[in-house]
Amino acid sequence: MVALPIDTAKFTGIICAVAPVPRVANRETGQLRVDRETGQTVYQVGLCLMSGASADVVTVSVPGEPNGVQNGMPVQVRDLVATPWENDGRHGVAFRASEIKPLTAPAGSSGPVVRKGAGE
Repeated sequence: MVALPIDTAKFTGIICAVAPVPRVANRETGQLRVDRETGQTVYQVGLCLMSGASADVVTVSVPGEPNGVQNGMPVQVRDLVATPWENDGRHGVAFRASEIKPLTAPAGSSGPVVRKGAGE
């Protein structure tokens, strides 16, 4: 299936809703999922994607541990894609990013940056 890119600049904010945890590939053995390209352990992070008056929480997979990302923290997401899937009559959308990191404040600022949408 095709991966559909998501323009994260269109969101008014992205917040970590569920802290990163390693993704399990085999529940019976406890084996962790490994990224085919990098060989890193795949982590999943619950992100709250805010746009205007609405917000959605999605689980995003990312290769490597997103260091410093904690619940309630504004984050920056790079190369976010959505991939529709179907398996044995079940279907959904899988989200993946190449990187998730804390959104840092610019020098001289007193706190994290939250982007505002056009017209706000």
